[in-house]
Amino acid sequence: MAAPSRLLIRGGRVVNDDFSEVADVLVEDGVVRALGRDLLPPRGPPSGLRVLDAAGKLVLPGGIDTHTHMQFPFMGSQSIDDFHQGTKAALAGGTTMILDFAVPQKGGSLIEAFETWRSWADPKVCCDYSLHVAVTWWSDQVKEEMKILVHDKGVNSFKMFMAYKDLYMVRDLEMYAAFSQCKEIGAIAQVHAENGDLIAEGAKKMLALGITGPEGHELCRPEAVEAEATLRAITIASAVNCPLYIVHVMSKSAAKVIADARRDGKVVYGEPIAASLSTDGTHYWSKEWHHAAHHVMSPPLRPDPSTPDFLMNLLANDDLTTTGTDHCTFNTCQKALGKDDFTKIPNGVNGVEDRMSVIWEKGVHSGKMDENRFVAVTSTNAAKIFNLYPRKGRIAVGSDADIVIWDPKATRFKKGGIRHFQIPRLQIVNHIVTISAKTHHQAVNFNIFEGMVCHGVPLVTISRGKVVYEAGVFSVTAGDGKFIPRKPFAEYIYKRIKQRDQTCTPTPVERAPYKGEVTTQKSRVTKEDATAGTRKQAHP
Repeated sequence: MAAPSRLLIRGGRVVNDDFSEVADVLVEDGVVRALGRDLLPPRGPPSGLRVLDAAGKLVLPGGIDTHTHMQFPFMGSQSIDDFHQGTKAALAGGTTMILDFAVPQKGGSLIEAFETWRSWADPKVCCDYSLHVAVTWWSDQVKEEMKILVHDKGVNSFKMFMAYKDLYMVRDLEMYAAFSQCKEIGAIAQVHAENGDLIAEGAKKMLALGITGPEGHELCRPEAVEAEATLRAITIASAVNCPLYIVHVMSKSAAKVIADARRDGKVVYGEPIAASLSTDGTHYWSKEWHHAAHHVMSPPLRPDPSTPDFLMNLLANDDLTTTGTDHCTFNTCQKALGKDDFTKIPNGVNGVEDRMSVIWEKGVHSGKMDENRFVAVTSTNAAKIFNLYPRKGRIAVGSDADIVIWDPKATRFKKGGIRHFQIPRLQIVNHIVTISAKTHHQAVNFNIFEGMVCHGVPLVTISRGKVVYEAGVFSVTAGDGKFIPRKPFAEYIYKRIKQRDQTCTPTPVERAPYKGEVTTQKSRVTKEDATAGTRKQAHP
């Protein structure tokens, strides 16, 4: 369906990360052309202008999900949401851009992996996207390919796994080298922070005890394993003066490490996900195997029920910075690959469609954060860190018209139907829908947020200036989204890094040369000589 050449979003409360204002938003050719009061001419809309009356609603920058794995070949299977279905679901939830991961095998080419993911995504995506690239091994080839990806391919973020031993895991010296190269080329380093060696030993121990079910997954990778790796990654990045981004922060312990490091002046950012902000790991002890297995992800959800509330408080107060989902979905029959051995359960949960409403519920509706902080953690901060701002993450003249009309008082809940209300020039369906596998748009047959009540839903999603989701109906086709290249040296993170290089680099102490006696190798007293001398003194 062809998009009108112009849109006018009228009378809504435009919310950016720093302030809110009631204003009209004029969209032309996919970008915001004007922002202000009374942009509609008194005589009515001119030909070719569609008016969306958003009075009483919020007008937000489209969400940016910093962490997805669409159609990811992993653990003997492939995630069920491909780039088409996954990005459609994202749009239904108010997310207009995803950042996915190209993950090469050990010994494989980073550039080839990047091109493979592009070939999967480009024909299918319904919203804009970009790619992080994983560094799963180290060599001169990897170092050179990182440089090429940054200079020629629009990549500015590289992820290192400290877990998945013998599959993706890199060691400390490899991580040090990768961090050093990230800094040299102006990229941000990302880490999956878990101690892979301890996990491998813990898994053996659990299986030896006869623990084969999903609870074994959490038991072999407790909080301490995540917190230790988080601190180790921050320590290595600090030694290099490289900016660091910790993906999927799942535990209170790891979050405290990040918060302490930020207060100590480290350039580090923490990314909790929708799952860790809203549910917990008690599900691993469910009597229903499939229920427990569908919650298996790494790092695992934590059985401490106070974890989501704790993480949301840190997110609200800037100790944590962005939000993703780690959306990597597998149907029950795929999870059943590990029915007799939890180490073989494909890791991953849903969230790309649910993230915005879940974070609104747990963050804004609960009173922990305001609407501006919501925009910051769901969109703007990600745009700044990954050098998409202000093209993405803001409603301003010249920005991409990725916009969501948001109803802060609507309700998503387990049981119900749909109620309609009429506003001028636009009938919007106010969704009272199930957060449930029965009604969501994700391909997976399970939803970890089943039954969750969420006050706040997207009514209309606009991507690239086109209404793509409205009244529960999609107006989008595969390939409508585009790959968004990202430039290196994002000012938001690299201003401090560059200044520290200029002012904080150690320098030698100027002192007069030492001119005294220097003991030679031959004159040193050996252990044998000292022992012999002691014997002579004892027996004169």
